[in-house]
Parts: sequence; C-alpha cells; structure tokens
Amino acid sequence: MSSSTSRLWVKYSPTLEEAAVIAILRAADRLERRIAELFKQYNLTPTQYNALRILRGGGPSGLACSQIGDRMISRDPDITRLLDRLKRRGLISRRRGLSDRRIIRIFITPVGLELLARMDRPIEKFHLRALRDVSKNDLRGLIDVLEKLPALPRAANQ
Repeated sequence: MSSSTSRLWVKYSPTLEEAAVIAILRAADRLERRIAELFKQYNLTPTQYNALRILRGGGPSGLACSQIGDRMISRDPDITRLLDRLKRRGLISRRRGLSDRRIIRIFITPVGLELLARMDRPIEKFHLRALRDVSKNDLRGLIDVLEKLPALPRAANQ
C-alpha cells in the first residue's frame, strides 16, 4: 500500500445526521422484511397491500391510477402492472370514467375488501409488537420528526 493510500485509511466517524439516516434506513429495512413475511401468508407483496389499502381508503368512488401512485409508500415505476396482478386475482376492478372516457378508475372489489378485513387484526398486532417498547409520546415525536423529511434535496450534491 502506498503512503498516499494509507493516509485515506483514517478512522471515520459519521456525523450525527448520517448516523440518524442510517438508523432510519436500518429500522425501515427490518420492518419491511418482517411485514413482508406477514403479507406472504396472504400471497401479497407489501406494494400490493399498500395499493389495496389506498383503494379501500379511496371509498366506493375509486381512484385514478395517478392518485394511487401519488399515495404509495414506495414508488412503483409500473403501477399498471401492479394493478394488473391485483385484477387477475379479483381484488380490484377497472372502469372508464363516465364523463371522461380517458380516465380509468380503479376500485377495490368485495373480495379485496374481505382480504384486507382478514389482514387488519394481524397487521395491527404486528404494529403493536414492533413498537411495544416505544412510548406513545415518543411515537408522536417520531412521526413529527419523520414528517419533516420530505423537504430533503433530491441528491447529496444538490
């Protein structure tokens, strides 16, 4: 190893901000892996569950594809293919808009609603177990802090 390279091997201490981002990413990864195991029992991915959850929240008037995409937790570049898979399982349906035939509205079906209803209690238990050691006050503070993050720049060099 050259002397110029050896100077690069210094003990690195992350900033407080870097440590916080790493902690958030690690926690999110652990939660996502564990909840994916739960969803697998229902033959759903976390992204598919999220789309169904959004559609249930959209009510009986349904939502346009763009509205679903805007509300997704993780952006899916191919929302159409995601919805196709849910439609093949009978969990959603599509209908053209009456006033504007260009707009296709997506609806959760009774089968989709029944599936979510079966999942509600196990998911609630998962959330309670996952966060059992965090006080309600700390949870409120965590939510407040995380809601401030969307103001972040797009890339580190911006």
